[in-house]
Amino acid sequence: MFLLLVAAPALAQAPPELTPEAQVTRAEATLKSARASLEDAETPDTLATLSERAKAAKDDADAAAKALQPQLDQLNEQLAPLGEVAEGSTEAREIAVQRASLTRQRNKLDGTIKRAELAVVNANQLAADIEKLRASQFSEELGRKVASPLSPALWSQVAATAPADTTRVLALYRLGTNAVRDALKREGWALPLLGLGVALLLFFPVRLWLRALGRRYAAAENAPQGRLRRTGLAVWLLLVGTAMPGLAAWALIASLDAVGAIPPRLQTLSNYFVGATCFSAFIVALSACLLAPKRPSWRLLDLDDTAARNLRKYAWSAAAVSWISIMLAAVDRAARTSEINTIALDGVIALVYLCLIMAMLVTLSRLHRRQTAEAAERAEAQAADSRARGPAQRSGWIVLTRVAGNVVVAAAIIASLFGYLNFAKFVTSQLVWGGIVALTTSLLLKFADDLCTWMLHPDSRIGRTVVLTTGLSAAQVEQAGVLLSAFSRIALVLMALLIFTAPFGNVGSVLSSMQALSDGFEIGSIKLQPGKVLLAIAVLLAGLALMQALQRWLVDTYLPKTELDSGAQNSISTVARYLGIILAVLWSLTALGIGFGQLALVVSALSVGIGFGLQAITQNFVSGLILLAERPVKIGDWVKIGDQEGDIRRINVRSTEITVGDKSTLIVPNSELITKTVRNMTMGSAQGRIQIQFTLPLNADVAAVKQVLLDAYTAHSSVLSDPAPSVFIDSIAGGQVAINSFAYVSSPRQVYGARSDLFFSLLQELASRGIALSAPTDIHLVRDPDGAV
Repeated sequence: MFLLLVAAPALAQAPPELTPEAQVTRAEATLKSARASLEDAETPDTLATLSERAKAAKDDADAAAKALQPQLDQLNEQLAPLGEVAEGSTEAREIAVQRASLTRQRNKLDGTIKRAELAVVNANQLAADIEKLRASQFSEELGRKVASPLSPALWSQVAATAPADTTRVLALYRLGTNAVRDALKREGWALPLLGLGVALLLFFPVRLWLRALGRRYAAAENAPQGRLRRTGLAVWLLLVGTAMPGLAAWALIASLDAVGAIPPRLQTLSNYFVGATCFSAFIVALSACLLAPKRPSWRLLDLDDTAARNLRKYAWSAAAVSWISIMLAAVDRAARTSEINTIALDGVIALVYLCLIMAMLVTLSRLHRRQTAEAAERAEAQAADSRARGPAQRSGWIVLTRVAGNVVVAAAIIASLFGYLNFAKFVTSQLVWGGIVALTTSLLLKFADDLCTWMLHPDSRIGRTVVLTTGLSAAQVEQAGVLLSAFSRIALVLMALLIFTAPFGNVGSVLSSMQALSDGFEIGSIKLQPGKVLLAIAVLLAGLALMQALQRWLVDTYLPKTELDSGAQNSISTVARYLGIILAVLWSLTALGIGFGQLALVVSALSVGIGFGLQAITQNFVSGLILLAERPVKIGDWVKIGDQEGDIRRINVRSTEITVGDKSTLIVPNSELITKTVRNMTMGSAQGRIQIQFTLPLNADVAAVKQVLLDAYTAHSSVLSDPAPSVFIDSIAGGQVAINSFAYVSSPRQVYGARSDLFFSLLQELASRGIALSAPTDIHLVRDPDGAV
């Protein structure tokens, strides 16, 4: 808030925004001056500045073109109704004047837009040229060879230039001390002492209090459960351990700068002081939160206490070496010392880094041997006692780190011996930098995974709120947490790759490439942009949520109040669901920037694939819509398809689920129900018919049999009186009378059980009356064993 109040007058007096034409003119002038300065650029800092200027010019040209394009489209729309003047004809003066005015405006805008597009092309070419020159200088710098550090030639050259370099450094020192002395005489000690006090306050009590506060909260009962306690505390310690020393250094430098104690020549050196302090503090804080030498239960790396203590000391050493090397390089650059002194300084820094790397490798080697011995002891214990389970802790990253470290050490030693000191410094510092980036990324990946899965866990407060407000199931919310974790981890990995490649060259070019990717890419006439893709996903999710809410209202509130049966209610809710899905998809495609004309082209292109590979799926989909609309079968119907019969339980858009007699589910494609013969037992009428047939001999009392049948039908509770049961003589042939009878029950599903009951009672009654049913004639041909005929 204090900084905003201080900056308020400057913000109020900000220059007015440039017009698009002025932006194009400024971009052209910037590109021209940058192209002229490229020939004299010799240092990486100069190339980075030129790259930033080219990027700024490109941004101006892009902004101008985007601002003018809607105006050009509007003028084209105004000119379209006027049409073209027919040859040999004249038009009214008012129309001619309006046409001429609109044409002049359109031509002017079109020319400005083309200038902007040309400036964008020139900016891209200039950025490519800068990148080529930077890569050439970088390769030349790494491949520069000097005398070996073991030979007296290098150090004799350093000794020869030492007096002049010492004089330059002392002059820089006197410049700084004189500026501080003059500023203190002029402004007094109040503000510098205040800055020093704030720096000490931030570095000691505030930093220690924030660290203790984080530890107390992580150990409290209301802290998040699971791994988030450890990873959250580690990230908190990393932030506090980096921010507090950085703010302390900034407060000290800002207080000196406020009184004018830092001359312009030392401004860059003061910035390097703040940056070096932040970087060194980051190394120390990272080692503290990952190694945790005094709290093994909170340690995030698979290390024992001995390795953690040793690596902690080496981390402090690496932080100190990094701070000293950054400041020495800044002083060397500010004092403009000789080139041979810079090379010797880089060689010394490379040797110090090399010693640190070798010490760390020795510690990791001893740790690996201890873990191997523990694994062997555990294997022997398991062989002796089957109850001893679980392998000893062994980490694959230790092996990879040792291999990479040994390769770098060998390359650095060989390069130093042959005089390639720049290459030796680069590979050693890059190994340290890569290790810092890898450890930081590993910590952030764990934290992102724990945070996302905890926030969207069904048992967390946020997860319960999402479940109650959106109607999603607990499993769906948990899946959303896993997906969010995956997206965040991918973003962290991409960021880590960008940060790791920063020492190789200009970060601005990489950022420009990522910005170009964020602008989108074209597929035919469709331009896909990450922002529009995210918007389309959000719109799709919102549409699906609205569709689900509407369907829930139909199923739970509206449809039960109607007189429709369950099948009709299911058809309406299913059709509404798929219509909602189609509308949500169309809405998301519109948000993506795909119009209906472009969608028609996509559909026509997909029609070829539908005609070949997706024909069956499309046929079943259309058949499902027909079933839901015409309803030849509906939920609850008893149908027979081929030799299978059962009750329809669900009609989907592609298939229908039928529950058969053994309680299994028969999944039938919808096209089978449309194109083949299906017997619907419950469609026309809800009644079922019982048919009983048997034969009697000619001498049987058929009148008594008829009465027995009618009495049995009347006595059964399931048989309906209307229509009344009936008994018929079907035929008289072969000395037998064929009896056929019919009765009706309220449902076809009762036919089988009722008929079985009637068979039992009929047989029992006929047997009690002595009425015999006809038995099939059984004829046996027996040959006489004696051969007599």
